[in-house]
Amino acid sequence: MQTPSEQQDRHDYPSHWEADVVLRDGGTARIRPITAEDADRLVSFYEQVSDESKYYRFFAPYPRLSAKDVRRFTHHDQVDRVGLAATVGGEFIATVRYDRIDERGMAASAPADEAEVAFLVQDAHQGRGVASTLLEHIAAVARERGIRRFAAEVLPANTKMIKVFTDAGYQQKRSFEDGVVRLEFDLEPTDRSLAVQRAREQRAEGRSVQRLLTPGSVAVIGVGRAPGGVGRSVLRNLKEAGFTGRLSAVNSAFDEGSEVDAVPAYRSVTAIEEPVDLAVVAVPADRVSQVVAECGERGVQGLLVLSAGYGESGAEGRERQRELVRQARSYGMRIIGPNAFGVINTSPGTRLNASLAPEPPARGRIGLFTQSGAIGIALLSGLHRRGAGLSTFVGSGNRADVSGNDLLQYWYEDPDTDIALMYLETIGNPRKFTRLARRAATAKPLVVVQGARHSGIAPTGHAVQATRLPHATVSALLRQAGVIRVDTVTEMVDAGLLLAGQPLPSGPRVGILGNSESLGLLTYDACVADGLRPLPPRDLTTGATPADFRAALAETLSDDGCDAVIVNAIPWVREDGVAADPETLATELRAAAAGCPAKPVAVVHVELGGLAEALSAATSTRPGVQAKEPGGCADPVHAARPAPAAEGEPPSPGTGEPPTEQYRIPAYPAAERAVRALSEAVKYAQWRREAAEPGKVHEYDDIDESGTAERIAELLGKDGDPRGATLAPADAHELLRRYGIRVRRALPAPDPDAAAHAARTLGYPVALKTTAPHLRHRADLGGVRLDLADEEQLRRSYQELIDTFGKPAELRPVVQGMVPRGVDTVVRAVIDPAAGAVLSFGLAGAASELLGDTAHRLIPVTDREAASLVRSIRTAPLLFGWRGSAPVDTPALEELLQRVSRLVDDHPEVVGVTLEPVVVAPHGLSVLGASVRLAPPPARDDLGPRTLPGY
Repeated sequence: MQTPSEQQDRHDYPSHWEADVVLRDGGTARIRPITAEDADRLVSFYEQVSDESKYYRFFAPYPRLSAKDVRRFTHHDQVDRVGLAATVGGEFIATVRYDRIDERGMAASAPADEAEVAFLVQDAHQGRGVASTLLEHIAAVARERGIRRFAAEVLPANTKMIKVFTDAGYQQKRSFEDGVVRLEFDLEPTDRSLAVQRAREQRAEGRSVQRLLTPGSVAVIGVGRAPGGVGRSVLRNLKEAGFTGRLSAVNSAFDEGSEVDAVPAYRSVTAIEEPVDLAVVAVPADRVSQVVAECGERGVQGLLVLSAGYGESGAEGRERQRELVRQARSYGMRIIGPNAFGVINTSPGTRLNASLAPEPPARGRIGLFTQSGAIGIALLSGLHRRGAGLSTFVGSGNRADVSGNDLLQYWYEDPDTDIALMYLETIGNPRKFTRLARRAATAKPLVVVQGARHSGIAPTGHAVQATRLPHATVSALLRQAGVIRVDTVTEMVDAGLLLAGQPLPSGPRVGILGNSESLGLLTYDACVADGLRPLPPRDLTTGATPADFRAALAETLSDDGCDAVIVNAIPWVREDGVAADPETLATELRAAAAGCPAKPVAVVHVELGGLAEALSAATSTRPGVQAKEPGGCADPVHAARPAPAAEGEPPSPGTGEPPTEQYRIPAYPAAERAVRALSEAVKYAQWRREAAEPGKVHEYDDIDESGTAERIAELLGKDGDPRGATLAPADAHELLRRYGIRVRRALPAPDPDAAAHAARTLGYPVALKTTAPHLRHRADLGGVRLDLADEEQLRRSYQELIDTFGKPAELRPVVQGMVPRGVDTVVRAVIDPAAGAVLSFGLAGAASELLGDTAHRLIPVTDREAASLVRSIRTAPLLFGWRGSAPVDTPALEELLQRVSRLVDDHPEVVGVTLEPVVVAPHGLSVLGASVRLAPPPARDDLGPRTLPGY
């Protein structure tokens, strides 16, 4: 009889355990199961490990592996014995394995649920986070195979490995016996282990982007010998931007030792003696594979692929794109592109412009990401014209690897970026994007335009998981995460300018002043339309001087009842008949604004050429010592005028940037645009305040979580359909009842006598309703008869339904007891394969179905989010006593929403819940109809170990 260690593989090769990962230093590695074909790789790997590391692994000198060792470490049954390897360039850099053991520490099989785990990391790759990443993956594999606990024995001197285990965040026990530290830890993820995992993910992915944006050396591959062409243009842009690192030009046609535009030229990247951090690839698509291989062998850290002919060109191009990503990752490189527009970093320490941008942006504090080259050009030009500077820019093209999620990880801790602007045509991992966006938005504004949102078709170059959610729902979920979601790139620039140059408003009260009464009224109307609370406009008359503007602005800003100010300006003429200089007005407005730096100011200008440029000019944010008035504003009479920023002026504390952005006053050519930008800032500021106290997910004592899980398993097993099924009403009502959600009984009434018997059972008064799909919830069509007080009324109503709509078998009538009158609402929960679990709420009937007046939140929902959900719909006033009606019991409604959220969050097999109608009365509520759909739980790519999207 064979022992487990002598058996051949009992399972097919588990390809789903393969994964690409980002390591702590930003490089990538491939994790995969070890197989019998890896014998030579294992031996080669072991030979490169130091004697000290071998001693730590085997607790004794172990210079080489025997043939028996090699077989043992490469033959696994993929259940009780599993080995994983981290590879770069196809070669092992680290290994991990587990062996299932019993309570005596001997080899065992299921149901034993403990395993011994051991690692070995090549010395050259220690400190890159390889072991901690492997631990995440081997733990996920073990849980899949029914193992709940790991044990590891480590020498006390092996502090690095002890730290890998202790820092993982799992519940642990530690003991010391016979000179060995024994660690035991449960594999069930904890809040701490998940937090550790996500913190490591943020650092690794942020570092991988940092390596691409701050290279010490760049090689442009595909530089033509003659002027023109993509490669030559990028090389010129790099030189003109003053790139601080080394530049190399590569073309197989170059002569040895030649130069191109005073840049050393080489026939291949392998001929460059110095390290190459970033390779810009601008060769035809059919030559890219060779270039990537040469870059990988040379040790290039990252690729910017400008070449087209990939996913955007059809099926053949999509396969070429997949192969490109696989090839680059196998060498530990990340890719921006293909079909990319380029990258820009304006930091003085880098000055990188590896892009096709015709005009490089000025230095600033805005981070910009686009998935379209054309939109990238438009945004760069628009920001440049309006005086805004950038910290970094990435035009990702097909974003086959580096995506918007990676940029969010980088910008989150980037001290040079205060606001992020993103043009997205697809969101590859919406669940992760909303998580990262929520975290980023607590620190800095994130403005997003989503293209292709109504076509339902992703750009051909983008490989993404489809979502079934309508765009309005996705938009609502983004706003819940703190994203400032706008519709056009113009609105993005407008909002970006205000958020980059002005403080966040503390409320919606807007002061309006200017030298045009009509423009003031237009601004007032626009504020009301956008949900702001404008103060009466202050007309300075057309004779107002710049000094008058300054005094009026300073006075308005000092008003405690004002949170922000919009200044309107039209051309004016001085008393001597000479047109006033816009520069003078700009100087006065900046002086007044500097006196009250806590409140935002925006300017609307009409035919005042030069005013926008003057307002956007960089000025110091540090006026002289000023006398302060209530509200934190300086004395408007004595407020010092800000002086121009001095050359080489040191940064303000905590900014990392010379403080020239903060007092750029944004200017707009139309009142509506200024108001819309300010409105977005007000909503974002409100979100920030609410996010500081996020609320909590309630625990309810009457919830039967374990019993529900057992019942769900039973129902799924009984159905047997892998696609799942909608539960019978009785089963659905029972499941909901376990979570404290009680559905009113509805008894079938296939004939008048059955209806009368049902009514006697329930007690009068009753309601008679049809449940046929075309009449369900359609009281307006006459399919519902209410307040039937006795059997005579019931039988008469029954006959009217038959006469009007058809036979009982078609109508499927039911009888239900009457409930207290209130407002009919609908609650739904659904699990979307891309976005995750979503809770929706609206009023029943035309409000939600015809007008789309439905609000949405991601599950799990906190108490604060439940309250916000109820108040988010446009028809919410009907719940709060509109026109003298009695307010309904919204606390009961909020509790219902939280219970539904808990049900779906606790049990991912519950893929759909509909409660309709939910009648909310002044005291309590009644759920009159419910349906529940169960299915095998969809895969959760956000709860497993860290991985890059698969290709």
